[in-house]
Amino acid sequence: MANLDAKRKVGDNSGMSNSTLDSSTPAAVAEQVQDPKTRAISLIGYILGISYPLLALSTGARGLYQLFLRDDLAKLGPALSMLTAVLYLVAAVGFFKRTLRWWRIAVAALAAETVLVLAVGVLSFVLPDLIGSTAWRHFGQDYGYFPLIQPLLGLIYLLWKPTRVAFGVMSNA
Repeated sequence: MANLDAKRKVGDNSGMSNSTLDSSTPAAVAEQVQDPKTRAISLIGYILGISYPLLALSTGARGLYQLFLRDDLAKLGPALSMLTAVLYLVAAVGFFKRTLRWWRIAVAALAAETVLVLAVGVLSFVLPDLIGSTAWRHFGQDYGYFPLIQPLLGLIYLLWKPTRVAFGVMSNA
């Protein structure tokens, strides 16, 4: 079994030569032999990279619809849906822009999302008329509780050592 901390030979597409990649580069991290835990967390990253843009679109469309076409709803619910969409979009960009700056922005967005989904979830039971219909109502019940689980999975993925290495947060030493 290859030593994961050592440099690794990777063949290029031409098949004519090999190039050496430092194991701290994102490409090398992705190419390393993975244990089940590594595969599971990598899978979480892929799922989040797909789900966050989709949820940004759906909650944004829902918020716009409620804000402009539903006069019977409290305005806080649609405003929260729009905020949700913005946080989802910021997190989505953070998953794809692999820089230290975007890692920090994504972690902050996911932390804010976690706190807000918990606060709105509680308030939606205590003051349902104030909260109205939002993606975070009843801890994301309308979305299969995914809004409650998703930011926690995102934080696990972003705080995972290989992800921090890939984003340049830390070295692979």
